Amino acid sequence: MNARLPTLRERLQQPGLLTAPGVFDMVSLRLADTFGFDALYMTGFGAVASHMGLPDAGLATYSDMVSRVKMMATMATTPLIADGDTGYGGLLNVAHTVRGYEEAGASAIQLEDQEFPKKCGHTPGRRVIPMADMVRKIRVASDARHSSDFLIIARTDARSALGLDEALRRAEAYARAGADILFIESPETREEMQRIGRAFDLPLLANMVEGGQTPVLSKQDLELIGYKLAIFPVTALLAAAEAMRTVYDAFKQTGSSAAVSLPLMPFSNLTTLMGFEAVWEFEKRYADAD
Repeated sequence: MNARLPTLRERLQQPGLLTAPGVFDMVSLRLADTFGFDALYMTGFGAVASHMGLPDAGLATYSDMVSRVKMMATMATTPLIADGDTGYGGLLNVAHTVRGYEEAGASAIQLEDQEFPKKCGHTPGRRVIPMADMVRKIRVASDARHSSDFLIIARTDARSALGLDEALRRAEAYARAGADILFIESPETREEMQRIGRAFDLPLLANMVEGGQTPVLSKQDLELIGYKLAIFPVTALLAAAEAMRTVYDAFKQTGSSAAVSLPLMPFSNLTTLMGFEAVWEFEKRYADAD
């Protein structure tokens, strides 16, 4: 009998920083799931880009996203944190979104206080709703879930538009409203991150975006500052996109892959990752069924 795997809430109570790499499609999900991470992060940026070929600018609907959550959470053995944007509407929408993400198998949902249509973090022009409106959203989210093991991550984007003091004030209000994890988006210096780390007892999330507004720090530095969870939403996507650009450029320039110098996963490894061996075993088992 297999031992029960710890929940994300239980993992957060253990010492040390949890690293949650971003996953954006089913290949990245299956690959990241083999490494034994404490959590995976379904990035809204990456999921919208890979699924729809569009920017993460409020164009994806609840239906678009919950179907991706279900596909990923069903496949993964690792707890999945899923981006829920603004909850896709008003308070009834927030309750519906929380229940849907929980039933789809996610371990946590991230909700943010941006105006609709939202904009991707670390991009300009983000505007936030009144704090009281987001407090109601967090209360609804907390009440709507079936299990307390399904975690509510409250994100504020107030730092960029209204300053760090307002972002801290909002995070405190969201904590009182029932958030399990606090996510203050886009602190711009290490000193600002340290101030955030000193301000709260709840687990804090650090969003590490290469080329973004927040310094990308080491695991040790994030732990010292007081962060409990670090997401790396687009690192793998950036690496994959650059690798594909190099390959496609080689095709255009030479008409062949013969000159491509990038490291490539052996085709046999990819077939194993995607589950072909189980297919072959199934076919072998029933080949002589007649």
